Amino acid sequence: MGNVVVVGSQWGDEGKGKIVDWLSERADIVVRFQGGHNAGHTLVVGNTTYKLSLLPSGVVRGRPSLIGNGVVVDPWALMDEIERLMDQGLEISPETLLIAENAALILPLHGELDAMREDASSDETKIGTTRRGIGPAYEDKVGRRALRICDLGDRAAIEARVDALLAHHNPLRRGFDRPEIDRAGLIDQIEKIAQRVLPFAGPSLPFMIEARQSRKRILFEGAQGTMLDVDHGTYPFVTSSNTVAGQAASGAGMGPGALDYVLGITKAYTTRVGEGPFPTEQDNEVGQQLGERGHEFGTVTGRQRRCGWFDAVMVRQAIKVGGIDGIALTKLDVLDGMQELRVCTGYRLDGQDIDHLPAAADKQARIEAVYETMEGWSDSTRGARSWADLPATAVKYIRRIEELIETPVAMLSTSPEREDTILVRDPFAD
Repeated sequence: MGNVVVVGSQWGDEGKGKIVDWLSERADIVVRFQGGHNAGHTLVVGNTTYKLSLLPSGVVRGRPSLIGNGVVVDPWALMDEIERLMDQGLEISPETLLIAENAALILPLHGELDAMREDASSDETKIGTTRRGIGPAYEDKVGRRALRICDLGDRAAIEARVDALLAHHNPLRRGFDRPEIDRAGLIDQIEKIAQRVLPFAGPSLPFMIEARQSRKRILFEGAQGTMLDVDHGTYPFVTSSNTVAGQAASGAGMGPGALDYVLGITKAYTTRVGEGPFPTEQDNEVGQQLGERGHEFGTVTGRQRRCGWFDAVMVRQAIKVGGIDGIALTKLDVLDGMQELRVCTGYRLDGQDIDHLPAAADKQARIEAVYETMEGWSDSTRGARSWADLPATAVKYIRRIEELIETPVAMLSTSPEREDTILVRDPFAD
């Protein structure tokens, strides 16, 4: 049995939560490998809805779970999330959750800097961040001044890291005409939260080595989507980490040989939160209809998502960059009842046909989508659990998507309910 990496193949919000929950029942261990509490995974189990941001989805199924070193951890948000889920009846303890000791922390000053920058930006330069400090925390990690989980048990280490952080952040705050950080107050906050976080902390290497040696099935859970990758996405309108499958290895402390199958979660249409280019966006009745029927509001921020037609060019590019072996197609039922569907099959830039999304932001903004029109279907696909339950035109739509993205559909999700899933190929079977 192989290990599976789950990533988004669009701009996030593809429905990873449900698919990861479905797969976690077949996994032995679930690992989050990048991002922070800007992620939002919604899991529906029976009549209960669980909303996760930092915690791996495996905690809902009682699977041993790891928050890997590639994640930036807001300890206050983490403890609030644990308490909220425990109030819903879940058991989360150091026996079931491990936080990698070399993961970097998000502190209150990071969220404040995030907000200050966004507020000072013009409409043209706003990124549309969640203002949760993810980007500034990754900056401090790369700048080698971050406070890490392993520092929390050592007062001298906390003080040294805080001094390094304030030497960088206080001049920035002065530039925004904001007061400097209260050093003593920040250290006191950190020491208090440390007492709650440290029981979950430890070295992840022995944990992962044992999992590999015992041939346990590992599910690597990504956040956001490929087109938000800091290198391969629509830069600068991206997140601050690598979101592609290759990050699962370094973000969990494993070699690339541990990644056996990459599943790309792919929505049957396209959405985006925040700013940035969106070639197939429908700022009209179609986009409004998709948003209303798909309940397109961010799990973390509550912001309304921008909606548009399926972009096969973008998804094909994400598949090639991420080494995606198969996709899980989600939210097909949102298209039910639409008489006509459109799929982007190519791009046009300054009158020239191109087959990829260019790296330059000004070129991305000028992209025009080239569409193919397809017949819709009137029958419902919601809750279908076999191909025989699907209208013939829906199957035709799926097959055309497979052809355009050059990758097979491994799973098909037909509602938020975990059992409303058509399995074509079990990712763990490789």
